[in-house]
Amino acid sequence: MNQKKIFIVDDNEMFAQMLQDHLSTLPKFSTALFSTGEECLKHLHEGPDLIILDYHLNDVFKDAADGLAILERIKKEQPGISVIMLSSQGKYTVAAQTISKGAVQYVVKDDNAFSNISRILKDVF
Repeated sequence: MNQKKIFIVDDNEMFAQMLQDHLSTLPKFSTALFSTGEECLKHLHEGPDLIILDYHLNDVFKDAADGLAILERIKKEQPGISVIMLSSQGKYTVAAQTISKGAVQYVVKDDNAFSNISRILKDVF
């Protein structure tokens, strides 16, 4: 079975690690973690099948680009890569904005986030 490569981009190290641990229970996927979008962009040549990208990437690293800017760069450089946007914001306008910029889904960081991501992965792959 060919594993799908997923990049997780989140400056919340604990959340990112928990998500990676959750995805490691699904044998179909391999993951790589990045704490900034800039780090992720440097590794796009590795050909991820999917990127889970935090909307607020500059909460910890104040000079880092935000998730929306990184989403736009990903879609410009590698338009075929699917991106799931992830945020603690439950605002419809934020979700609609990310979808309009090319994200395939928007997931709110809440108690259902991991199960919602698992459900989306089953739909995408």
